[in-house]
Amino acid sequence: MAEAQDKESKTEEATEKKIRDSIEKGQLPFSKEAPVLASFLAVLVFAIFFAEDSAAQLAAFLSIFIERADGWSLDTQADAIAIYRIVFVEIAKVIGIVMVLLIAAGVAASILQNTPRFVLERIQPKLSRISLTQGWSRLFGVRGFVEFGKSLAKLLVVGGLVVFTLRSADARLLAGMITHPVVFTVTIRDLAVEILVAISLFMTVVAVADLVWSRFSWRQDLRMTRQEVKDEQKQMEGDPLVRARLRSLARDRARRRMMTAVPQATLVIANPTHYAIALRYRRDKDAAPVVVAKGQDLIALRIREIASMHDIPVFEEPALARSMYKQVSVDSLIPPEFYKAVAELVRRVYRAGGGTSMAGATA
Repeated sequence: MAEAQDKESKTEEATEKKIRDSIEKGQLPFSKEAPVLASFLAVLVFAIFFAEDSAAQLAAFLSIFIERADGWSLDTQADAIAIYRIVFVEIAKVIGIVMVLLIAAGVAASILQNTPRFVLERIQPKLSRISLTQGWSRLFGVRGFVEFGKSLAKLLVVGGLVVFTLRSADARLLAGMITHPVVFTVTIRDLAVEILVAISLFMTVVAVADLVWSRFSWRQDLRMTRQEVKDEQKQMEGDPLVRARLRSLARDRARRRMMTAVPQATLVIANPTHYAIALRYRRDKDAAPVVVAKGQDLIALRIREIASMHDIPVFEEPALARSMYKQVSVDSLIPPEFYKAVAELVRRVYRAGGGTSMAGATA
């Protein structure tokens, strides 16, 4: 019940971070039916391209081995071991081809589903893997019964295909029994190919369905609750209170840095109390006046106070101050539309010698 409620609460699609973390942990969608299909296809390839020649070579060797049994010496243990090795090598030639095809097919089926990756967490020992309680729940839980039902259904269908193919091949088998053994071997090979083709077609449908289901189920398992999404967003962006505090500290640093630049200003343009913009202009270095500080209310008053302390002219131009405050930024040149108005104030500063306080002056 708790698990069902937990799944119902997971209404949000997995975020990119959740998917990325799952992939890094090796928790990827994987269809168990794809390797099974690959195994049947590998056996089918062997039956079509290798079975006839391999069976003929093995039959020829065994016939010679049996017909000339008196030619093999078994006087000592070494003789028995030598015969065993010869027989083992001949049989291994046939089995080896099948094993190589099965291994290649299994590896290919896994690689095509997911890119191989080394995940240390997947191979670390966990007590839950040897827990009798969890093992029992896996075997006899809902998922365990579903897997058992799937396996039983596949077994019944495959068994039905084999029975149907063999029943329709009674005449061929009976006719083959009175033919040469080599011909009969080909008949058996052809029947095996037909059975494998039928099973492979059935397993293809099963594998495709299981592949789609595994990816859908993987996505469903990764779904998140709204709270999990919020927590992840907090984790990625930081706690709102912390971020607000950091922004406040950044503003304080910028304000202090701005105030230390006010003594370098050439003039200050101000609204009587609400706005103040400190400008610096050096004929030989600046292409246009540069904004070294700006502020409202208390900060504006502080700028005017520092300007007064350093004998920097303050021009009360309410309309110009309001307009400039909205359009200029600190440490940048003033926009061209203010060149004419500011140039007149700069001329007045230079005309006055640049060192006389002009606080309260007007254009």
